[in-house]
Amino acid sequence: MGAAALRALPWALLLLGPLLPGQGLQANSEPPQRPPAPLPAGDSGGFTTAPPGSAQEIMPLHRQPANASAEEHAKPRKAFPVLGIDYTHVRIPFEISLWILLACLMKLGFHVIPSVSSIVPESCLLIVVGLLVGGLIKGVGEKPPILKSDIFFLFLLPPIILDAGYFLPLRQFTENLGTILIFAVVGTLWNAFFLGGLMYAVCQLGGPGLNHIGLLANLLFGSIISAVDPVAVLAVFEEIHINELLHILVFGESLLNDAVTVVLYHLFEEFANFEQVTIIDIILGFLSFFVVSLGGVFVGVIYGVIAAFTSRFTSHIRVIEPLFVFLYSYMAYLSAELFHLSGIMALIASGVVMRPYVEANISHKSHTTIKYFLKMWSSVSETLIFIFLGVSTVAGHHYWNWTFVISTLLFCLIARVLGVLVLTWFINKFRIVKLTPKDQFIIAYGGLRGAIAFSLGYLLDYKHFDMRDMFLTAIITVIFFTVFVQGMTIRPLVDLLAVKKKQETKRSINEEIHTQFLDHLLTGIEDICGHYGHHHWKDKLNRFNKKYVKKCLIAGERSKEPQLIAFYHKMEMKQAIELVESGGIGKIPSAVSTVSIQNINPKTLPVERALPALSKDKEEEIRKILRNNLQKTRQRLRSYNRHTLVADPYEEAWNQMLLRRQKVRQLEQKMNNYLTVPAHRLDSPTMSRARIGSDPLAYEPKADSENLPIITIDPASPQSPESVDLMNEEHKGCSGLPPSPEEDEEGLVMRVKEPSSPGTDDVFTPGTSDSPSSQRMLRCLSDPGPRPEPEEGEPFIPKGQ
Repeated sequence: MGAAALRALPWALLLLGPLLPGQGLQANSEPPQRPPAPLPAGDSGGFTTAPPGSAQEIMPLHRQPANASAEEHAKPRKAFPVLGIDYTHVRIPFEISLWILLACLMKLGFHVIPSVSSIVPESCLLIVVGLLVGGLIKGVGEKPPILKSDIFFLFLLPPIILDAGYFLPLRQFTENLGTILIFAVVGTLWNAFFLGGLMYAVCQLGGPGLNHIGLLANLLFGSIISAVDPVAVLAVFEEIHINELLHILVFGESLLNDAVTVVLYHLFEEFANFEQVTIIDIILGFLSFFVVSLGGVFVGVIYGVIAAFTSRFTSHIRVIEPLFVFLYSYMAYLSAELFHLSGIMALIASGVVMRPYVEANISHKSHTTIKYFLKMWSSVSETLIFIFLGVSTVAGHHYWNWTFVISTLLFCLIARVLGVLVLTWFINKFRIVKLTPKDQFIIAYGGLRGAIAFSLGYLLDYKHFDMRDMFLTAIITVIFFTVFVQGMTIRPLVDLLAVKKKQETKRSINEEIHTQFLDHLLTGIEDICGHYGHHHWKDKLNRFNKKYVKKCLIAGERSKEPQLIAFYHKMEMKQAIELVESGGIGKIPSAVSTVSIQNINPKTLPVERALPALSKDKEEEIRKILRNNLQKTRQRLRSYNRHTLVADPYEEAWNQMLLRRQKVRQLEQKMNNYLTVPAHRLDSPTMSRARIGSDPLAYEPKADSENLPIITIDPASPQSPESVDLMNEEHKGCSGLPPSPEEDEEGLVMRVKEPSSPGTDDVFTPGTSDSPSSQRMLRCLSDPGPRPEPEEGEPFIPKGQ
């Protein structure tokens, strides 16, 4: 390699010679020669004299073959001139490919052995592999590679954050945004200052090895170690399949606390260089938090809108559609990092903003490409991060201090638990769905640390932080404890506490439509009550998006017509193209629909054609179209609330008319009840015995009632009203003569039923009461017609009748 460079040096100087001012550098080291004497004018011989510098420029050309041949004679001759080994030429890409291949093979091996992957999380196994590989490299005598901060923040972290932001569950995230922000901002600040203050006290009391560490250094260390790591949270929570609420709370906190971590890190790093920190510096540091967070969001929104607008014009070049998504997202991250803004916030904002418009413009194949490439890229990056974390642990310089390391680990756990308990007590005052003690335990236990803390600690400068090795040792200890201990035990604890798991089955179309219906209903209720909640602002944003933004960012008629109609047109066009390709169209006018085409020439289609099964992607597309179109958004003309309601002049007349109609219906109902004879309700045998026993004289038979029909009642019989016998009524019905006036005046006389003979059966032996006339009389007595109700205290059958 060195000889080749030396051979190329004269050529390079020769080419650069005319460009250098004043011919300061020449290809040869000889002194410049005098220009040749000019020839006489008559002896030119048709030749023109060369310019003065041409001889110097041409001289190296005459000497170059001689020098080159000398070097070639000095170089040993190859046995096979074509075959050779040049590892330095391919070293960097070869080693990168080898590391990626190792990571993929390790990931494949863990999932092939289910007994291992079901007990130990994948992140723990990858760190163990990194420790083994690093120890092996160090045992051979080579220096293991270290996970540099630039490689981590510029190449490995962006794919993971872009995958999380692009496929972020937006509904759960927005509904719990307040809770996530409180945990991310207030919780991270609490952890940083609580941990930094306690560690400063430990350093002051820890002895001569620690008392030189100042307050700013401890606060910087607290800001590094306090943030929850999104990579570790994703790796662990996706394996235990926790429910959507807890997952979005912990993962959303790990995403949004990046702004707090970046601000505190750069703030304390700059304060360490100041001789004196003033109040103005503190106020500016507080304002920088809003600049970093909102600036990152603004950069991400700008790049997301540009990506969506660019995707309008990719209908003719579908191949490069996924590339725009990756490039614009990565440019958003780099632009945010350029100004020390939050790159993670920029990536999340760009992914959330561009997704609905990009997916409306790109093809289905491009959508599939984006989905699987992001998943593959983020999975490989996550695997490399954990492997290099183990390798860097073996390769790095460590300084172990028992007091500092154990205090850091203990105070991290205490600060996390106290912060979650206090903030949850405050949050539950405003939440409709409260966070239970089980949820609080999972949130506190799921605060994992990872490679972000390690990379931030690796960025510290030895000039200002001579205790960097001790900080890195404590950070690695906390990472290993959270990933190994908490990551391995969180799954059994979730099963033990019976925490709700994630629903593996998708919601039905019916559930999704009713969810949207409830959203519209709650929006209307908020409008009527005059309360502007998140449903109201969500509805305003959707209307603004539909009226203005979609027309600018979505191409063609897809921004205007419903997706269901567009999908129908697409399917109809596809079916027509298939008919044309099959040759069954013939000469048919273009205005004929596909249904009429099938009726005109049905023989061209195969008789038995198996319908192709719908793929998962096509099924998901149909579900999305139905979900967005079956429940239409209400068309509101004006907003109402309780303060702006105007009295309707016709409302009073309308109410009076309704009252009159109601009174007429009530009167008709009363008349119908009066004209209809109600059926008499027979008492139970128990009530009948109770009445007879209460006043036996009222039911005493008369002396001159032998020719009257008699009703005999057995007081001791618990049977139904069939125990009542109509006696002496049969001869009246058979005689055919009308009853005498005396009988009509005296009426019926009730007598006690005589006991039956021992040999007869009261139930199966037919008596006089079983005749048709007896049944007729019984029906007449059961419906006596309307009569006045007995007053209170009056006996059931009065005396003396």
